[in-house]
Formats: sequence, C-alpha cells, structure tokens
Amino acid sequence: MFTGIVEAVGTISSFRKNGNGAVMTVHAPGLDFSDVRIGDSIACNGVCVTVTSFANDTFSADLSLETLLCTSFKQAAPGKMINLEKAMSVSGRMGGHIVQGHVDATGKILSITAGDVKEVWITLSEDIARYVVHKGSVTVDGISLTVNEVLQDRFRLTLIPHTGSVTTVSSWAPGMTVNIEADILGRYVERLLFFRDRVSESSKKVSSSVKTAITEEFLLGNGFM
Repeated sequence: MFTGIVEAVGTISSFRKNGNGAVMTVHAPGLDFSDVRIGDSIACNGVCVTVTSFANDTFSADLSLETLLCTSFKQAAPGKMINLEKAMSVSGRMGGHIVQGHVDATGKILSITAGDVKEVWITLSEDIARYVVHKGSVTVDGISLTVNEVLQDRFRLTLIPHTGSVTTVSSWAPGMTVNIEADILGRYVERLLFFRDRVSESSKKVSSSVKTAITEEFLLGNGFM
C-alpha cells in the first residue's frame, strides 16, 4: 500500500520490451535505499512494481504486458522522469490517502496554466467517472491530489508550488498521458451496496413466493381464536 506522497523523482535509464512486457531500470539518486530489499514494492508513476535487483542508486523491475496495456508505460522510454514512492510502513504517516498502485485508467492533460500555482484539466474516462468526486482524492502519476471540479468527461486539479518542486509536475504538458487511480473506498462502498441490494431483492422474491399454512381456519381449529 502507498499514500501518494512522492519520495523522489527518478529517471528511466533503460526500458526493454519483450514478449511478456518489459524490463525497466530506474536511476533514483534521491530515493533512500537503506531499507530496500529484493521483492519490495515501489510505486513508479503510480504503478506498483516489484524490485528484482538494485545497486547503489538504481533498481530494476519487470512490467507485465497487462501493465503496459493499462498504463502510460506503453509509451515509456529512457530519459522519462517518474515519481517514486516506497511501500508504506506500518509506523508511517498517512500523509495522502490509501493508494494501491493499481492504475484504473489513463487520462490526457487537456490544459495546464503557467505560474507557481497550476490549474490542470485532465480527461476522465466513463468507466471510472463515478469514483472521482468533488473534494475527494485521486492519484495522478502516483501523486495524491484533491479534485477541485468534476465534469462529465474531465476533472480539475489545483497544484501548489511544493507539489511542483518535488514531483514530475514541472514536466507536464497538454497532450501528455497520465496514470489515474481512483479512491479505493468508493469501489468497496459500491460493491457492498450492490450485494446488499441483490440480497434484498432475493429476500423479497422468496417472501412473496412462499405461501404460509397459517390461516384463520387453522387458528380457529387449533384453539388460538
């Protein structure tokens, strides 16, 4: 699990596609590797990957074909800057929100204003639009952000200077593809309500189809009336 609070910005130094996906190597001099182990999870632009090797300030990870198809990594190449976050420890702070590192969809940056405080509009696909709510949380390229406006097919973010200084936001531009992960809490609520309603409907059908043997005649004949 992650929180969407970026720990460092790294650069893809190698990206080799193969029949099963790709092997990516990331140069991350700003990331603390003191507690990193083989098999650990690191979020790369919001995508949870598993560390397969590391040395000094560089680590490698395998990306599945599914990851390439569902994220912006299908367009990745050496030199691309990415946001990095190690998996949250139990004793860590929940500075952002609950992030799984499972990208729901990609979006395109429609516009981004100049200046220290940036207003950013990003496209919103229909299949996840119901999970993106006004003043709710959303993860964009691994950054936990607050949604300030939602329309049918797009949403708006307001990025403060600090966010721009510690993430890849400075490289964002109209037309760029970004990874989007909606708040997982909304998905659980939707699933629970779905099954609650289905059970409720089933109960109604059962109760309407079952005929009781207790009638007025039965009560009279057995001394209850």
